[in-house]
Amino acid sequence: LASEGVSPDAKGNWLDLTHNDFDALLPIASKATKLAKRTKDERAVFRLFTLGVVTNRDEWVYDDAPERLRDKVQYLIDSYETERSAARKRGHVPAATIKWTRAVKRDLQADVPYAYSEGEVVLANYRPFVQRWLYSSRRLNEMVYRTPELYGNGQGRCSTIVVSDPSGQKPWMCLAVDRLPDLHFVGAAAGAVCFGLSSVDEHGQRLDNITDWALKQFTSHYKAGNGKRLPEPTKEGIFHYVYAVLHDPVYRETYALNLKRDFPRIPLHGSLRADFWRWAEWGRALMDLHIGYEQVEPWPLQCTEVPDEKARAAGQAPKCILKADPAAGRIVVDSETTLAGVPPAAWDYRLGNRSAIDWVLDQHKEKKPKDPTIRARFDTYRFADHKERVIDLL
Repeated sequence: LASEGVSPDAKGNWLDLTHNDFDALLPIASKATKLAKRTKDERAVFRLFTLGVVTNRDEWVYDDAPERLRDKVQYLIDSYETERSAARKRGHVPAATIKWTRAVKRDLQADVPYAYSEGEVVLANYRPFVQRWLYSSRRLNEMVYRTPELYGNGQGRCSTIVVSDPSGQKPWMCLAVDRLPDLHFVGAAAGAVCFGLSSVDEHGQRLDNITDWALKQFTSHYKAGNGKRLPEPTKEGIFHYVYAVLHDPVYRETYALNLKRDFPRIPLHGSLRADFWRWAEWGRALMDLHIGYEQVEPWPLQCTEVPDEKARAAGQAPKCILKADPAAGRIVVDSETTLAGVPPAAWDYRLGNRSAIDWVLDQHKEKKPKDPTIRARFDTYRFADHKERVIDLL
């Protein structure tokens, strides 16, 4: 057999080589643009991008209820302050009753005081379609990256496109949020990369995060054409255009390998302004659904209630189950309640390696906390307290 030469691609990949035009498309982000000091040096759609917040102590600083979060954080801070007083004694070793990390240990050694602040309790995006209360503190969140430039202290709102880190081990995903997201918003084996519509300067003023370079690429490409007069592309329109493209099944299939290695790049579909605004409107409508999902009309699921006589006789709440049966279109909520009439397409809508429904079910199950102090003192989550809210969410 004749030998055949094998060579890597331009990025040094020897396996799963791609044969498409990905490198010719518009980059949505680059480190060079992120670091650029002058607008003329920007060569990407977004000026700023950042990873989501990293706490390294999720069980301590996240909770479904703000009052439970307050109790945990105050206990943590009180314990830290006790250790800070004792740390002045030579040879003192901190007790393992709270979650110690490198940053908190450094603060202890530097005698940095901690104090609880109610203003740092914010609603954050923990996982897809699952929001939790977060104690958004630079002391107790190990890494905030550049999220303050999008969300301020965590109280700010910013329309944001979140995608999987190219190095993620799970299937690539994309979803829009408008609140601070967790680093593992897209799953534990991938980081969440955030591209906001705007950013915040040192004075708290909102600035465009779509570059002038991107606006020039779109306005020069999309011509007015004949017929109905349409305005030139806008930065907000570009933001929604990008969101539509990232959800295009053809795009995802064509560039599947590229998305596992690089930030997305964006094709320019068509050449007329009507083409641009068609995609931008699709993206806007989709983003409105993804961010405002709690305001849409609920799907008419059939709810069946069969009393759990054994649990009731024992004075207990129904047993939490939260199990999906896609073939039957059902969700078993607990030992008393079953939802039916879930359309097949709902299971097909996947975010990473799970359907959106499975994300909701997994995140609301009753699980024993891993942290021993949380398990002993603050294991108060009971699904029964959240049942109606979860049913509404589903």
